Amino acid sequence: MAGHSQFKNIMHRKGRQDAKRAKVFTRLVREVQVAAKMGGTDPTSNPRLRSALQAARAANVPKDNIERAINKGGGADAENYEEVRYEGYGPGGVAIIVETLTDNRNRTAADVRMVFSKLGGSLGETNSVSFQFDRIGEIHYPVEAGDPDTVLEAAIEAGAEDCQSGEGGHDIICAPDELNTVRDALEAKLGSPETARLGWRPQVTVPVGADQAETLFKLLDGLDDNDDVQRVVANFEVDDAVLERLSA
Repeated sequence: MAGHSQFKNIMHRKGRQDAKRAKVFTRLVREVQVAAKMGGTDPTSNPRLRSALQAARAANVPKDNIERAINKGGGADAENYEEVRYEGYGPGGVAIIVETLTDNRNRTAADVRMVFSKLGGSLGETNSVSFQFDRIGEIHYPVEAGDPDTVLEAAIEAGAEDCQSGEGGHDIICAPDELNTVRDALEAKLGSPETARLGWRPQVTVPVGADQAETLFKLLDGLDDNDDVQRVVANFEVDDAVLERLSA
């Protein structure tokens, strides 16, 4: 998780994260549609849809877009999106997991493979790197949800495993099969979270120097640019001196 969070911070510093608002909306709306198709259109009985709606609303996706996605997912003619995970290595031996929702597995596989090949990486087989990560539940609250002590107390009472608070908000970690239970308990104390989803936490992180980091960021950015990609996670760490050099 450290590498993924650090990557997001770097993207923010370089002024590129918010420039992809339309792409973010597309991903969130697609997740709403898939969740509605798989589990029904009632969020009270469909935890995945409930989480998707929370994420979409937190990102200020227009209400009409959300409602259309729910209706489309609940219809008989909804697209058949497939969840496909790709795994590989980037510069410096960094392990990378790419989660996608695609209506054309062959197209997505070819696109992901091309990005890995062009930008110093290598695409592996399924489970070739995921053993280096732990599957976790991730729940995120904004800073305004409460002070660190209040959020930590709520997380402990809810049965979470960890809680980290900082300028970006509060990140609460729990066992993957406890995600919905912990989320519901937190809602009773703190209100609805911005996101609640399954994620990946690296067991160890790989230090990356300036030369490798520049290529690695291009690889991660290239994967993130793909319309079918929902999330990219990597197990790297970069020290502040490298970040300053790359930002100069």
